[in-house]
Amino acid sequence: MQAGFNNISPIGGGMFIVAEVGINHNGDLELAKELMKIAKDSGCDAVKFQKRTIDIVYTQEFLEESRESPWGTTQREQKQGLEFNESDYREIDSYAEELDIIWFASAWDIPSQDFLNQFNSPINKIASAMATNLEFVEHVAKEQKPTFVSTGMTTIEEIEQVVEIFKKHNCPITLMHTNSEYPSPEENLNLNCITTLNERFDLPVGYSGHEPSVSPSLIAACLGATAIERHITKDRSSYGSDQAASLEEVGLKSLVDMVRKIPVVLGDGIKTITDQEKNIAKKLRYWL
Repeated sequence: MQAGFNNISPIGGGMFIVAEVGINHNGDLELAKELMKIAKDSGCDAVKFQKRTIDIVYTQEFLEESRESPWGTTQREQKQGLEFNESDYREIDSYAEELDIIWFASAWDIPSQDFLNQFNSPINKIASAMATNLEFVEHVAKEQKPTFVSTGMTTIEEIEQVVEIFKKHNCPITLMHTNSEYPSPEENLNLNCITTLNERFDLPVGYSGHEPSVSPSLIAACLGATAIERHITKDRSSYGSDQAASLEEVGLKSLVDMVRKIPVVLGDGIKTITDQEKNIAKKLRYWL
């Protein structure tokens, strides 16, 4: 991990794995806590949520539109139903401490970012949707807190603007390559951009996946991704726009186990003959 992330040590070293609860809790605090426990039991390093001030993020016209949901018949009721209040976040903060897992959230507006600061999370996150809001980017970078920045829907030139702001404020940054389709078609993932971003900006690059399978995340890790972020859910068929792009408990546990093995399997690249191979050679190479 980049300097500045050094005090946020991934389990076992190496890859930092984030389980994104996001809005898959559907406004249910107990469900959120169940997902946090699943993340911890699966071996993740952190869990992530999302925070919005809906009257800033959405227009009044949009909020007044019709939308059937478990919370009512308007967009406002649906969006408000997915938001936790301060008391909820205090319980999340307390439960994360009990579980001994890092929690943080991606804010979608400046008041939400300021709200989250009261909990002293060691990490910030800028969502792809916010990466071109340079006023917001500057506000986050001024905190000089290690920050993951997702790069979906964003050009190289726009990413360069973000990187320059973070450099100006001497704020540690990890870029997160991602495709913002939910779920993401595999042919649109373009995982080689992990290498492109790393070479272009000389920064650590992670991967935020929104596809149903685990294999792209494993490929990303092999390509040098320093962090993996995946949405999680208890049931992909649950209500919500992000559920189908999420991993259930079995998939998450499988992903974490395989990612943790990658450094061991890749080795150091130095060609050697193991002691076991030497013994086998004595048996098979009869001419020696």
